[in-house]
Amino acid sequence: MQRAAGRHNVVLMASMRRDPYSSFRFRVKWDGRYVAGVTKVSALKRSTDVVEHREGGQPGMELKSPGRTKFEPITLERGITQDHAFEDWANSVWRLGAQHETSIANFKKNISIDVFNEADELVLSYVVHRCWVSEYQALPDLDADADAVAIEHIKLENEGWERDTSVVPPADDAG
Repeated sequence: MQRAAGRHNVVLMASMRRDPYSSFRFRVKWDGRYVAGVTKVSALKRSTDVVEHREGGQPGMELKSPGRTKFEPITLERGITQDHAFEDWANSVWRLGAQHETSIANFKKNISIDVFNEADELVLSYVVHRCWVSEYQALPDLDADADAVAIEHIKLENEGWERDTSVVPPADDAG
């Protein structure tokens, strides 16, 4: 515990981590399980439109208010393996030869993006709501002369995200 002294009072503050968490310690979960081999997750990003307006008595002054909020799509990448989670989800939106192109029951899912500390303890989690696959890359460009891993990716449209406030870093995480 650290002490922060004011003029007449003393406030006790819990130790807080000063070093930022690494961006390479994460896992992605949907349907109650972690998805194998995810190597990259794009940034969680939202933006709110600005609505400009004027009041009648203040014609020379412009006022600004928040408008519609948009959530950017999220891209997940991983090396191609025998796990078909990306393909299965993408196929729930569209499958060649299917009578109905969209499986209404299962094509939107909530996902969790979990961040871990150096001791592999969960320290931060975001829930992304009502995601669905708008783009699926099954195979990358193949090149016999390249020294690269075959990567598949999905692009997820979503209806917003929020931090899971029930996840609290361990008390000894003061890195």
